[in-house]
Amino acid sequence: MNPFPAGPTETMLALAVVKTLVLVVGSVITYFAFKAYRRTRQPALGYLAAGFGIVTLGFVLAGMLYEVLGVALVTGILLESLLVLVGFLVIAYSMYAQ
Repeated sequence: MNPFPAGPTETMLALAVVKTLVLVVGSVITYFAFKAYRRTRQPALGYLAAGFGIVTLGFVLAGMLYEVLGVALVTGILLESLLVLVGFLVIAYSMYAQ
C-alpha cells in the first residue's frame, strides 16, 4: 500500500470499493459481449467486447499502479484516461463496422 495516502481512510476505502465494482461490472459486460461474439462471429461484437475490456482495464489499472507500484497519481490518471479513450474509440468503431 502507498505510504502517502491521498485522503482520509474512508475515502480511500470508498474508492477501493467503487473500483472493485467497476472491475466486476465491466468484466461481466465484457464477458457477455465476448460470449455474443463467439456465438454469432460478428466482428462488431468482438470489437465491442475488446472496447469494454480496454475501458475496464483503464479504470482499474490507474489505481493499481498508484497503490501497488507507487507510480505518481498524475501518471496513473493519464494512463487511465488514455486507455478509456482507446476503449471508447474501439466501441465507437464496433458500432460503425458492419
